[in-house]
Amino acid sequence: MSEIHPKPNEFTPEEIQQDHILRFFHYAHLPEVLQAKSKPFCDLARLLLDTCPRNPERTVAFRKLLEAKDAAVRAGLPS
Repeated sequence: MSEIHPKPNEFTPEEIQQDHILRFFHYAHLPEVLQAKSKPFCDLARLLLDTCPRNPERTVAFRKLLEAKDAAVRAGLPS
């Protein structure tokens, strides 16, 4: 896995190792206005990680949450 700069603090390296998709929910590298749009999705990813057992449905939930996060951040870009 390639390094992410800055390293995400929202998830441990072990959590990211187990669920690689989690690395895409960090937001510290974004401009402040986009961080505000991205953070709630990171928080929801944390909630899923903490409250749902690891199974295919949780993986689908992470994937769809990431798709929604990407769309929300893109929607916040200047036209």
